[in-house]
Amino acid sequence: MPQITTDDGVALHYRLDGPEDAPVLVMSNSLGTDVTMWQPQMPALSQRFRVLRYDTRGHGQSGLSPRDYQVDRLGKDVVALLDALDIPKAMFCGLSMGGMTGMWLGVHAPDRFTKLVLCNTAAKIGTPEVWNTRIAAVQKGGMAAIVPGVIQRWFTEGFVKVQPAAVEAISSVLLATRPEGYNAACGAVRDMDQRDSIKAIRLPTLVIAGTHDLATTAADGKAAADAIPGARYVEFPAAHLSNVEVAADFTKELTGFLAG
Repeated sequence: MPQITTDDGVALHYRLDGPEDAPVLVMSNSLGTDVTMWQPQMPALSQRFRVLRYDTRGHGQSGLSPRDYQVDRLGKDVVALLDALDIPKAMFCGLSMGGMTGMWLGVHAPDRFTKLVLCNTAAKIGTPEVWNTRIAAVQKGGMAAIVPGVIQRWFTEGFVKVQPAAVEAISSVLLATRPEGYNAACGAVRDMDQRDSIKAIRLPTLVIAGTHDLATTAADGKAAADAIPGARYVEFPAAHLSNVEVAADFTKELTGFLAG
């Protein structure tokens, strides 16, 4: 299992796919998922790019964080991956929590990236009360206590009816996420507020939002795009995991922006 170890001792699992001489694209997963969430995009992306996927700390096959952390830790993990794999520059695509990581990187490590894609994300999400309630629910009832409600926010009702296998695959990953890893990430999201800092991003940026996203609304996405000078904004008729719900349109928009 390919992995690197961060400066605080966390093993980060990663996967590299695509031509070795192609431009590198880093893909960062949402809260409660892992590298498999990007599978709908991989057939197209791995033909044109060297795709670096990784499991955020506490998710998938990556290790648990030894202590609570903030969004800067998630950004530093990406830089550690690039350093360990001798990748001087890359493009970046992150969804939800991955998008928050991308915002931090765009502000604090712009020299390591050429383009940013921020999907179904926001510079600030919810209130401390909302996140503390979710953390408490997981502490009391495990991941099973939150899976139904999360899935309702992640997909539209219509998609759940016509694509039950796709929904079940994502649900299984969410359910298997370690509660400690999930709750630590919830704490980082709870404490994040990048509404002012993202105004400093100068990288070419694409912001993707979902019309029916209840977790990070289209208004949240539009606000982020408006704050980042020159950012392009695209909205799809989807809920939170737009890369799964409208996979073909998402992939077309993503590859067009990256290759353009």
